[in-house]
Amino acid sequence: MDFALPPLAPPADLAALLPADCPTDIATAAATAWANAPFLKGLIRGRAAVVAELAASGPDAAFAAALATTRDDATPVATRLRRARGDVALVVALADLAGRWRLEQVTAALSAFADAAIDIAIAAALAERGAANAGLVALALGKLGSGELNYSSDVDLIFLHDPDRIPRRPHEDPGEAAVRIARRAIALLADLTPDGYVARVDLRLRPASEITPVSISVGAAEHYYQSEALTWERVAFIRARACAGDITLGQAFLAAIRGFVWRRCLDWTAVRDIQAVSLRIRDHFEAGQAVGPGYDVKRGRGGIREIEFFAQIHQLIWGGRDPALRAPATLDGLAALAAAGRIDAAEAATLAASYRCLRSLEHRLQMRRDEQTHMAPKLVADRRGVAALCGARDWAAVERALKATTAPVAAAYDRLIAAAAPPAPEVPRDPAAWLKARHPRQTRLLAPLVARWRDGNLRALRAEPAREAFEAVLPALLAGVAAAGDPAHAAARLDGFLDALPAGAQFFALLRANPALVGLLGDLLGVAPVLADALARDPALFDILLAPGAMAPLDPAPALATELAAFAASDALEITLDRVRRWTGERRFQLGAHLVAGRADPLVVARSLSDLADAALAVVMPAVAEDFARTHGRIAGASLLVLAMGRFGGQALTHASDLDLVYLFGGDHQALSDAPRPMAASQYFNRLAARLTAALSVPTAAGALYEIDTRLRPWGAKGLLAASIDSFARYHAYDAEVWEHMALTRARVIGGSTDERAAAVAAIAGALTRRRDPAALRDAVLAMRAEMAAAKPGGGAFDVKLAPGGSVDLEFIVHYLQLRDGRGCAPDLRLALAQLVADDIVPVALADAHDLLSRFLILLRLVSPSGPARVPASFPAAVEAMLARGLGCDSFAEVVARLALARQAVRLAWEDQFDDRRPQP
Repeated sequence: MDFALPPLAPPADLAALLPADCPTDIATAAATAWANAPFLKGLIRGRAAVVAELAASGPDAAFAAALATTRDDATPVATRLRRARGDVALVVALADLAGRWRLEQVTAALSAFADAAIDIAIAAALAERGAANAGLVALALGKLGSGELNYSSDVDLIFLHDPDRIPRRPHEDPGEAAVRIARRAIALLADLTPDGYVARVDLRLRPASEITPVSISVGAAEHYYQSEALTWERVAFIRARACAGDITLGQAFLAAIRGFVWRRCLDWTAVRDIQAVSLRIRDHFEAGQAVGPGYDVKRGRGGIREIEFFAQIHQLIWGGRDPALRAPATLDGLAALAAAGRIDAAEAATLAASYRCLRSLEHRLQMRRDEQTHMAPKLVADRRGVAALCGARDWAAVERALKATTAPVAAAYDRLIAAAAPPAPEVPRDPAAWLKARHPRQTRLLAPLVARWRDGNLRALRAEPAREAFEAVLPALLAGVAAAGDPAHAAARLDGFLDALPAGAQFFALLRANPALVGLLGDLLGVAPVLADALARDPALFDILLAPGAMAPLDPAPALATELAAFAASDALEITLDRVRRWTGERRFQLGAHLVAGRADPLVVARSLSDLADAALAVVMPAVAEDFARTHGRIAGASLLVLAMGRFGGQALTHASDLDLVYLFGGDHQALSDAPRPMAASQYFNRLAARLTAALSVPTAAGALYEIDTRLRPWGAKGLLAASIDSFARYHAYDAEVWEHMALTRARVIGGSTDERAAAVAAIAGALTRRRDPAALRDAVLAMRAEMAAAKPGGGAFDVKLAPGGSVDLEFIVHYLQLRDGRGCAPDLRLALAQLVADDIVPVALADAHDLLSRFLILLRLVSPSGPARVPASFPAAVEAMLARGLGCDSFAEVVARLALARQAVRLAWEDQFDDRRPQP
């Protein structure tokens, strides 16, 4: 399909808008658009001058004139960008339809306009603050990043900022300022006005887009891509470039993470990941896979995405060693791969021709109504219009051409998928033979990795003594990987760990001399995803296990706080926070190793994890408050307190727990700070609480400390982040619901003065010991449990949290009794149960059930950190052994039996207290 339009005379109403000497090809393009593309028809009607310029001077000059209007300072930015977008859309469409421009010229023009518009929007947002265009950069990814933008595409952007250079207003921290500037720039681009829009902006490719702000500091982004990013993010950055704003800042960032994208080793793990993604796309968009009405030219079988993936897979494999292959654009990438002999030249030419055909068809689908669509129309009239824009006699001709275009693409990509990884090499040495004999099903996965480790690319294995020691411990490492619940991920983690090790033989020599450590490392990588992921990001974490006493229990919370305060001391808040994150991360990892090795009671580990969080808060809270006071002063006689809630309040954290926090402050809420510009107490402490939340949760070069959940505060997400102690007491006296008082049973006060802590404790006690109607309380508790069960049903036999007879049922029993009788009101459930047992309110079997279920849950969160919905129905043998070891059982069968008895004890207690039978699991 060559997309040449047959001659078509303009109708009279169009002819009146065209210049008398309009070239035939431009007139034909305009007539075809007028008849078949409502969006273009509207543009032609309102832009006769643009058509005249195109007819007189050609598309290059017309495009340059359209682009120049973006710099017309006499017109408001939003207006002139939208008008310029209409001019550009018309010029590009007519140049495309007339055959004046090839695909590469079309996409380059669309990308150049987007670059200019984004840059102008950022500059305007900064100028509103009286600042130059510096300190904030937009990174373009996707088709804009490669200069291949669609006719009606969104723009994939990541905003990054330099905290030291971003312009700030008074009382605004760098992150807040950057977010506001970025949002203003986005609004200038994406808001729909009477003049239309400039570009749809998609920010979902930024790190952890569901939780991160729209602009991220360069340091945090660099840490993320160096330590946490996934394969798909590597693929995305093949096409990344700094397109607008502070280009120098963006280019420096991309240079810093170049090693993340382009790795010198043959990255077959990444290849398999991309192939898995493509197969999921084929499955997810199954309805649009076959050529015909509804065919998806982007995601369908043999479509645009498969050509892009074909090029990107080969670029990832070979681009780390050959910079010439790192071309962002798909056509350039195919040409470079063919020139280097990495793909067949004839196949590259075929794929390039298919790509041009599919992209040209995609543009015609989009230019009809300015829609971001990739789907062949399902209505006959719409298909007829698309066929006309393609220069085809009818849709049947388009469909025949599509089948001829997509068939070779699908065949080439199928061949690539079939070669999911290089064949396992013949390795004559013992580890491979051992692997084939012990774990034949994993040979194909592990043998290529073993070959890569031995080929001299790992800096840790360049010396002969290191290689010799490595060979001695390799079988045990492979055993741990092969026995993992997800061998592929465990292998990837081991590969990342080895790749990040420094040069030298000391590490492997130490493992060789301490076989127990070899087994522990294999278990960490294969059994505990939480620890394995941390270790793959930072192999230095393993160093803490090499120290004497590494398997000894941690000190109590006060000693930990003293140790951390000494370690983290610094005049710079960011340095303090990084040190707190590093210190806490090491000890969390150490405690996880205790669990995997079966060297500690899980309940003791849970208490130690909580002690670590207490120590972190003891250091971070005053450091943040002091930094905040430098700008905003202090409020005499008042300070910020934290209520630890949930598992944190009960001092029973797991490795997957976030911190449930409620912020309070003492003193008079109308008091003023002593800064030159005083701030009222409520505003002061709410901003301080937000700053503390950010310090605890925002990733830096050392990672994030904790995830923070503040939804248990008065009025939930609708309420202020921080409340005065008095207003908190009033809320729980008059407005709080029963479930909030149940949550309050686990509240534990941290920080504040002695008097403030006493006042907070009194407020909590007043809420928990108030007189209640037992029947009404029972009905409320049962209704809440039923509502929770409907929203979050149990996840199977090993869901010891949400399933009937699980820990949630047990907690409801305890909290109900605490509120009903005002007894056993301790945040620690073990202490609460001990009091209830001593008062003969619940049987001792319920306390025993709590301990067993809690121990199992703490271990389970190392194996399955994603929560009840992801709890597996069964476990690999290595995981079963770890769970049995951690629970002091001789076999996993004994674990299953004891869990059944514990859950039965909870169900019996539920029936006894509520006269209500919980369903069987």
